[in-house]
Amino acid sequence: MREYEYVFIIHPDLDENAFKELIEKIKGWITGAGGQVVKVDLWGKRRLAYPIRKQTEGQYVLLNTLMSPNYSAELERNVRFLEPILRYLVTIK
Repeated sequence: MREYEYVFIIHPDLDENAFKELIEKIKGWITGAGGQVVKVDLWGKRRLAYPIRKQTEGQYVLLNTLMSPNYSAELERNVRFLEPILRYLVTIK
């Protein structure tokens, strides 16, 4: 198991229920693959350095996780197809 940090920028107009469901979906993928979500840190809305899909703001979320390196690539592939996620970044801690 490796420790990863995932930072997501989520569409700013997403309502609170859909936002929580999106976070729970991602957490479910991680725990379903035998991983563990250590910490969820909601950074809130912040201004973007440059427009992404005509948006100038985004809701930032940081997930600290423990999971297998094999599943990390699969999780990235799944996240790439989620429409509300504008950008994401994965780092090994």
